[in-house]
Amino acid sequence: MDIEQFMRGYKSAWEGKDEKAFCALFAEDGVYHNTPFASQRGHAQLAAYWQRIKHQNDIELGFEVLASAPGSGVAHWHVTYQVASEELFRIWAASTGTNLIARKPGDPLPRMVLDGVLQASFSGGLCTDCRLWWHSMPLPT
Repeated sequence: MDIEQFMRGYKSAWEGKDEKAFCALFAEDGVYHNTPFASQRGHAQLAAYWQRIKHQNDIELGFEVLASAPGSGVAHWHVTYQVASEELFRIWAASTGTNLIARKPGDPLPRMVLDGVLQASFSGGLCTDCRLWWHSMPLPT
């Protein structure tokens, strides 16, 4: 596996809300650092983390490989999605360290944009370590 193959699989797993496809990208003890301060190790933790994707709709992910070398690579990624649950909105607000955007009961949930960089290491045809740095915000309505 190289960074291009990984990113194609990552895109497919995210847009398809498919935790099995996401886990299949990683070695059994592979680590996904979804932020610099949090990580998931192994397929059980990866699959549990990926459940939050089920609360997203109309997902569109694009990427550009920035660097590729044997056993590693770096890509820029950009994703938009419609928040489909109050639970996901609360998860997002907590992860960004912000308070909830001023919303009145019954207001529509926002469409989000995330933009980031991903660095991955590979061995034996699978990802052993994936690190993300990203930022997010609601898209203006």
